[in-house]
Amino acid sequence: METRTEIAEIGEFGLIEHLTKNFETYNASTIETVGDDAAVIDHFGKQTVVTTDLLIEGVHFDLMYTPLKHLGYKSVVVNLSDVFAMNAQPTQITVSIGISNRFSVEALSEFYEGVYAACEKYQVDLIGGDTSASQKGFIISVTALGEVAPGKYVKRNTAQKGDLICVSGEVGGAFLGLTLLERERKIYLENPKVQPDLEGEDYIVGRLLKPEARKDIIEFLEKNDIIPTAMMDVSDGVSSEVLHLCKQSVLGCRLHEEKLPINEKARQAAFKFGLDPTVCALNGGEDYELIFTLKQEDYDKITLNEEISVIGYMTDVEEGCKFISKGGNTFDITAQGWKAF
Repeated sequence: METRTEIAEIGEFGLIEHLTKNFETYNASTIETVGDDAAVIDHFGKQTVVTTDLLIEGVHFDLMYTPLKHLGYKSVVVNLSDVFAMNAQPTQITVSIGISNRFSVEALSEFYEGVYAACEKYQVDLIGGDTSASQKGFIISVTALGEVAPGKYVKRNTAQKGDLICVSGEVGGAFLGLTLLERERKIYLENPKVQPDLEGEDYIVGRLLKPEARKDIIEFLEKNDIIPTAMMDVSDGVSSEVLHLCKQSVLGCRLHEEKLPINEKARQAAFKFGLDPTVCALNGGEDYELIFTLKQEDYDKITLNEEISVIGYMTDVEEGCKFISKGGNTFDITAQGWKAF
């Protein structure tokens, strides 16, 4: 039988020590880490970017189908994605958690295994955080720090008319993974004897439960001397993010349906659920791809990268934000992605 250690048995300091004892550092900029009143970092003349995310059980994740290790991994990755979206390299994170007595030390160790796996993969250092009791449910707050050469960071409000709109990877898969898992959860609650049917759907489930941040895209851009004119990550859906870029840069745009990068497995899943794959790609969130605008003269450079798709271009603000379907019809782009409130 699995042992269960109550958090009360080892106390807060015992817990922190237990969860952080095997952690190693990857960055020269990390001077002092966990174990003191505060961490010390020195970015040696680079500029620092800082981003924070709050994840709340029942709002952002459901533990019925989210393994704790995956949750730890994803909690880190979604923050690193925001650092990459600034054209910066993540270097350190802090992780704070609020937990009820429903969670054992072993359960939290599993969560931290996921945190460590992400830190190792992306070579970032866990340098602190806080643990607190919570009345009910699991609350996670992650802050990520990154570094960027002075003046090389990329904002959302700096796109120019005529710029190409590009997106990395594939979009819509995570939303379909969520649709599938929510469906299976409902079936299970109605009849706990029915085993979940996830056969052949590992692509969409993986897109939701274990997303990756696009470090490779930032490295490709740097290697090829490309600085996007504007950039953000796709957490709320392509249409919502494009509208942000347009609004903040005071521009319009044209997006083309046939250019949207949709994985064949996601397409098949959408048809199976009676959904339109294009709508999933435009309005589904949590893909954590990068969406960015580029000067037209950089087009030849990005054709080398199969992971980057050009999906449209920026226009005058008077021309509005329009979507052109495969059939040649034009629609207004509306944001129907994730709304926090």
